[in-house]
Amino acid sequence: MAKRRILIITTCAAAALLGACGAKEDLKPAANQPAPVVPVGATRAPTTEELTTPDAQALPTRSDELLKRSEKREPDDFDLPPPG
Repeated sequence: MAKRRILIITTCAAAALLGACGAKEDLKPAANQPAPVVPVGATRAPTTEELTTPDAQALPTRSDELLKRSEKREPDDFDLPPPG
């Protein structure tokens, strides 16, 4: 029982140490690498902040609104049964 407790404590300590070793500085382009290409239709290359900020589709907002009345679903042409 004591060996198991030591194993659990050691594992937790190792996880805490590994979790604390992350870098806390701004992202910089790699040395001797070309700058990112400008996207088609854009007038300038996006900044680091723009590239690392998720858009609304990546972080959808939660809707807590309850269903107040049932509505009939529209037919879906792509809702096909599995093959076979």
